[in-house]
Amino acid sequence: MAIKEMELLHSGLKLRQLQVFREVLRAGSTRRAATALGISQPAISQQVKQLEATLGFSLFKRSANRILPLQEAWEFLRNVELTLTSLDRLEASVTAMKNEEKQRISIAAPAVFGFVTLPKVVATIHSKTGSSVRSISGNYHQVGEHILSGRADLGIARLPLDPRLFEWVPIGSAHNVCIFHPKHRFSRLSCIEAHDLAGETIVDIDPEFASHQMNFNALRFAGVEPDILVEYDSNGYEVGFVSAGLGVSITNEIIAREYSAFELEARPVDPSALYHYVAIWQRGRAFSSTMEVSLDAIRSAFANCHPANDTARDVVQPALAVRR
Repeated sequence: MAIKEMELLHSGLKLRQLQVFREVLRAGSTRRAATALGISQPAISQQVKQLEATLGFSLFKRSANRILPLQEAWEFLRNVELTLTSLDRLEASVTAMKNEEKQRISIAAPAVFGFVTLPKVVATIHSKTGSSVRSISGNYHQVGEHILSGRADLGIARLPLDPRLFEWVPIGSAHNVCIFHPKHRFSRLSCIEAHDLAGETIVDIDPEFASHQMNFNALRFAGVEPDILVEYDSNGYEVGFVSAGLGVSITNEIIAREYSAFELEARPVDPSALYHYVAIWQRGRAFSSTMEVSLDAIRSAFANCHPANDTARDVVQPALAVRR
């Protein structure tokens, strides 16, 4: 890995110092960091000391020829990672422009969209531009962080968002649905209400999510105490448990479409919330032609999904059937 001397802003921080610092934490020792970077161990130690002097606080505790990272080091590493990732992307972009290479596009989205939607997006981008795609996963908050840090060019997220930081275009709206094994008794119902869930084992999203609070407040209002078998913290985990017949789960229509390959059934839920999905990018970001194609590909992938209340299953554009 080449290490370059470059001062960052007016802080006196140098790129070399940040690269060395990151490698020390990654490698776990100055000796292994020196090997990875192809420089001497004393040079590693010197760079770390210079970094601490520039910052004005210690990053490591020194003991018996070893350095142990302090809490400050791990907190500082997060910002260092963001900075170096952005610089790496900038360097790669400049190189591509010089050599007239095809641009790689980065798209951040919850991992669940890797089942159906993102493969369609990637296929469109590749066929129209020849570009490759880097898919970065995370929850909706993390998608925003990926955009603001420069790790991602575009993202799939939900409103609300801060208009001072992001721009977006709408790509779809969705109500809540209950998903279940096709042999479940719910297949005979047209809508799932709170009292229908009495006695059912439930696969539920983590309590920190607003959808959990809404669903379970509705249940308790109806006098039903939820029987939670599994809690999950990211959309996509529930589908395996539901497919195995271990319980039912409440999600929304757009997420449910990603589960078409699992041959589950779904019904509307009452009461329900309304979710607004958007394609986002950093406010003021200049669009390249590849980004324009990519944004159109995202919008098209969502627009071409069958409505979640379509009971017909199409072999070309499969959708999870939700009967109203």
